Amino acid sequence: MFYHFLYPLHVYFSPFNIFQYITFRASGAIITSLVVSFFLAPRMIRGFKRLHIGQHIRPEGPPSHLSKAGTPTMGGIIILLVLLISIFLWAKLTNPFIILSTISILWLGLLGFLDDYLKVVKKHTRGLRASYKLGGQFILASFLITYIYLHPSNPDFATKVNIPFVKDFFVNLGFFYFGLVLLIIVGASNAVNLTDGLDGLAIGSIVLAALTYAIFAYFAGHAKFSAYLRIIPVAGSGELVVLLAAMVGAGLGFLWFNTYPAEVFMGDTGSLFLGGTIGVIAVLVKQELLLVIVGGIFVVEALSVILQVISFKIRGKRIFKMAPLHHHFELLGWAEPKVVIRFWVIAIILSLISLASLKLR
Repeated sequence: MFYHFLYPLHVYFSPFNIFQYITFRASGAIITSLVVSFFLAPRMIRGFKRLHIGQHIRPEGPPSHLSKAGTPTMGGIIILLVLLISIFLWAKLTNPFIILSTISILWLGLLGFLDDYLKVVKKHTRGLRASYKLGGQFILASFLITYIYLHPSNPDFATKVNIPFVKDFFVNLGFFYFGLVLLIIVGASNAVNLTDGLDGLAIGSIVLAALTYAIFAYFAGHAKFSAYLRIIPVAGSGELVVLLAAMVGAGLGFLWFNTYPAEVFMGDTGSLFLGGTIGVIAVLVKQELLLVIVGGIFVVEALSVILQVISFKIRGKRIFKMAPLHHHFELLGWAEPKVVIRFWVIAIILSLISLASLKLR
């Protein structure tokens, strides 16, 4: 809104010219998200408590989690509202990347809300059927694939992927590229959902991933930087920096209340759209494979579940004491804050490795 209403007035009042700069609006988006989070979150947490929207704890989970029963959940609504407010105020709303990302946020946020609503309010143990949840994610991925096919981010690299750390090496996947897009969006959404099991773990990791992709989006959208760094140029992708900055601010604001011991959980309402949106942005800025490194924590958490299931079905034995992986370390005797902090440290290292790929080419 500020860009559309104030920037055109710079011809009459020159200081309004500052609204054209992505860095200024990104800074504004972070601050706005933080301020709105600190205002909105306490009120919504009290509302969740009045409505008895509390977390159900599985008896088969770690014993230390039983004390979390009744903690307000569906806090992803807070992140969603804060994020949308910041995007509306600071982003260039006509930018196609902003439109696509906002559609992803709304669609996956609704999907997660339905799942949480059925589990928490309607007391349906399993919530939304897995087939419906996957179906909703497939619909979004199919929509994005169609858009990419008709309007590729960079026509010269439409179905090509950049191999990180390798100079000017691109692999043309052809038709299989669209399968990769499907895997990234569905996989990222569900991987973050699986990671959301300890106080602050998922949202802290999302903040780091959003920061990392904000840097890549800025460089990809800048012709000179993208040419110098040998990354695929994507005209207009710089605007995603504003959205990702808003996500960072919303994430930090939520973390204030979600850190151990958590006053609120994000639930599927938050985890599905946060993970899926990071996946969508990875595709839009043509840094698809880098998501494996940037989101390494999410990848490992998802793999731990897959390997656990396969091992139990084939061998009748478990690899880990419990999956996802963070529960394994809890059952080894690590305190919950120690698991979270150590996973954050790994996520920071992975983000730095990802950024190092900009020069190690």
